[in-house]
Amino acid sequence: MTNLVEKYREVKKRAGKVTALTAYDYPTARLLDESGIDIILVGDSLGMVVLGYEDTTQVTLEEMLHHTRAVARGVKSAIHTFETPAQAVATAKQFIDAGAQAVKLEGGVSHVAHIEAITDAGIPYMAHIGMLPQHVREQGGYKVKGKTQSEAEGLIADAKAVEKAGAFSVVLEIVVPEIAKQITNAISIPTIGIGSGEQCDGQILVTHDLIGLFPWFTPKFVSPEARVADEIRKATRAFIERTGGASAVSKQSKV
Repeated sequence: MTNLVEKYREVKKRAGKVTALTAYDYPTARLLDESGIDIILVGDSLGMVVLGYEDTTQVTLEEMLHHTRAVARGVKSAIHTFETPAQAVATAKQFIDAGAQAVKLEGGVSHVAHIEAITDAGIPYMAHIGMLPQHVREQGGYKVKGKTQSEAEGLIADAKAVEKAGAFSVVLEIVVPEIAKQITNAISIPTIGIGSGEQCDGQILVTHDLIGLFPWFTPKFVSPEARVADEIRKATRAFIERTGGASAVSKQSKV
């Protein structure tokens, strides 16, 4: 774990940008890995974009382990982590045994004891502060964090706490860009932003958002680089037409 912490501190010193995307299956993970992504995150976002849940809080430990194993089979070089509720070392070890090379846990000051237990066990740990998907219902939805002085001070305290506890990096989700910049300048480990401006040391996105594979909802801070959902629809309709499927016959009968 020490080497990983040192590696990412060096990345920050060199002003290099860390790149991270999500994956939930073998082919996606392999394609991202072969493309040179730094970090592959098996996030609880799979609950919404893959499993069809209303939000991320319904994802189970068993589902996370299942998808972690699939991703691990496709990854050779990137670090793959995950999104889980507060957990003990025993749970973190289950993900390492499933093929993960690091774990990610939401929370800052309030979770220092858990973080220290994980890092003391030699398990690489990525922090996550700001908007916390596992607490989205408690927080009243996906809201920008750091708007008030007390929130901003709390976020800075969280960042310093997770750094001290041994995190090798910290995700800042939907944090006011100016506060994200202050956090980035205040700690020696990389900040990886999602909807938190461009001043972070790196960026992460849900792959489905990046490629337009979940068209029913696209976060305001995302500009899709592709429209895969449209292509899937187009290909499916072409297949139906080519094979004379029922919907194609029905369409012809109406003409």
